[in-house]
Amino acid sequence: MIIGNGFDLAHGLPTRYSDFIEDYWRNVKDSNHNGLVSFNLDNFVEFKNHKNIDELIDEIAKIKNIYKRDGIEVYKIKENPTPLANNRIQIINYKNKFFKLMSSESIENWVDIKNLYYKTLKERAKGELQNQNYILGIKQLNEDFEEIKNLFESYLIRVFEESYNWEKIKNDEIIQNLIEDTKFNDFSFDIKQEEYFNNLDNFSIENTTLLSFNYTKTVFDYSEEILKSKFDIYYNYIHGKIDSKDLPIIFGFGDEMDKEYQLIEDIDDNEYLKNFKSIQYLEHSNYKNLYSFIESGPFQVFIMGHSCGLSDRTLLSTIFENENCLSMKVFYYQYLDKQTNKIKDNYTEITQNISRHFKDKKMLRKKVVEKRHCKPLIKFQETKS
Repeated sequence: MIIGNGFDLAHGLPTRYSDFIEDYWRNVKDSNHNGLVSFNLDNFVEFKNHKNIDELIDEIAKIKNIYKRDGIEVYKIKENPTPLANNRIQIINYKNKFFKLMSSESIENWVDIKNLYYKTLKERAKGELQNQNYILGIKQLNEDFEEIKNLFESYLIRVFEESYNWEKIKNDEIIQNLIEDTKFNDFSFDIKQEEYFNNLDNFSIENTTLLSFNYTKTVFDYSEEILKSKFDIYYNYIHGKIDSKDLPIIFGFGDEMDKEYQLIEDIDDNEYLKNFKSIQYLEHSNYKNLYSFIESGPFQVFIMGHSCGLSDRTLLSTIFENENCLSMKVFYYQYLDKQTNKIKDNYTEITQNISRHFKDKKMLRKKVVEKRHCKPLIKFQETKS
């Protein structure tokens, strides 16, 4: 079972990128703040009426008529401007330059952050080879990225300490999905596999690996319910756990199949490889444990709350393209589209993402369970007014 951030979101937990970033801005209380950003204001000012970056910028811009807004920046013009020079004095100082990039982009989720990091890394690599002097050097980029990672871990630790209540969030529908038996309709087979699939014993579950890409304990708390199904379960926190010295969190990019990855490897500077997941996997045994599992015999994949984006392509393709992987079943997200007032889902989006992990598209079509045999992780319930 592949567990992604959508699993935590299905329990109402605030683990979205937007939850983290809005929490950061809400906690910027005054002009003495000195974190990812600082402020260049003439006098001490308390910030009281903002919930996000846009509202804070508007609040600052209204302090004085000379303050002007330009995107995510607020500035004033020097009293004695110099012709043909940059005469802006910045009111908001983005000390973490990668954070400034994040804030200026249309970031929606954590995959976007990792893609932005990789995009910036590639641009930096190309600049290095062309002897260009980039303002955001590779060491500074990695330090900024590390600061974001540490802040996110601290955020998760605090949120779970303050508001996590297992008895309130556990979900019977998810329990049934976690212990669901394999079904004949989940598989496609040819004549040479007929004997295997005609043996019903081959559909019995002997053991399950819960491969969690999350840093949280939510799926682990379903242990008792899963064990009632009388099959063995193994937990694999492939990206580590919050507040753990033995399994520090892995926060980076994992697509060495990208055409331009070789460009990065060819630069004789290990800073460029610092945040690639395949390097970080070597810090503990979770990857080898996963590899041993998928090589041990036939298996079916359940996908619960994972977008299957490119930031995990190297690992996911290792699972999906393995000859022991016989079937992949998507438990999709179901929601109410406010524009059409119709219930929609992200099954197609997930399968599109999955397709990028297959070189052999025939294998893709054979393994992915068609939508009519899949179901939502949690069925959307319309509230009656």
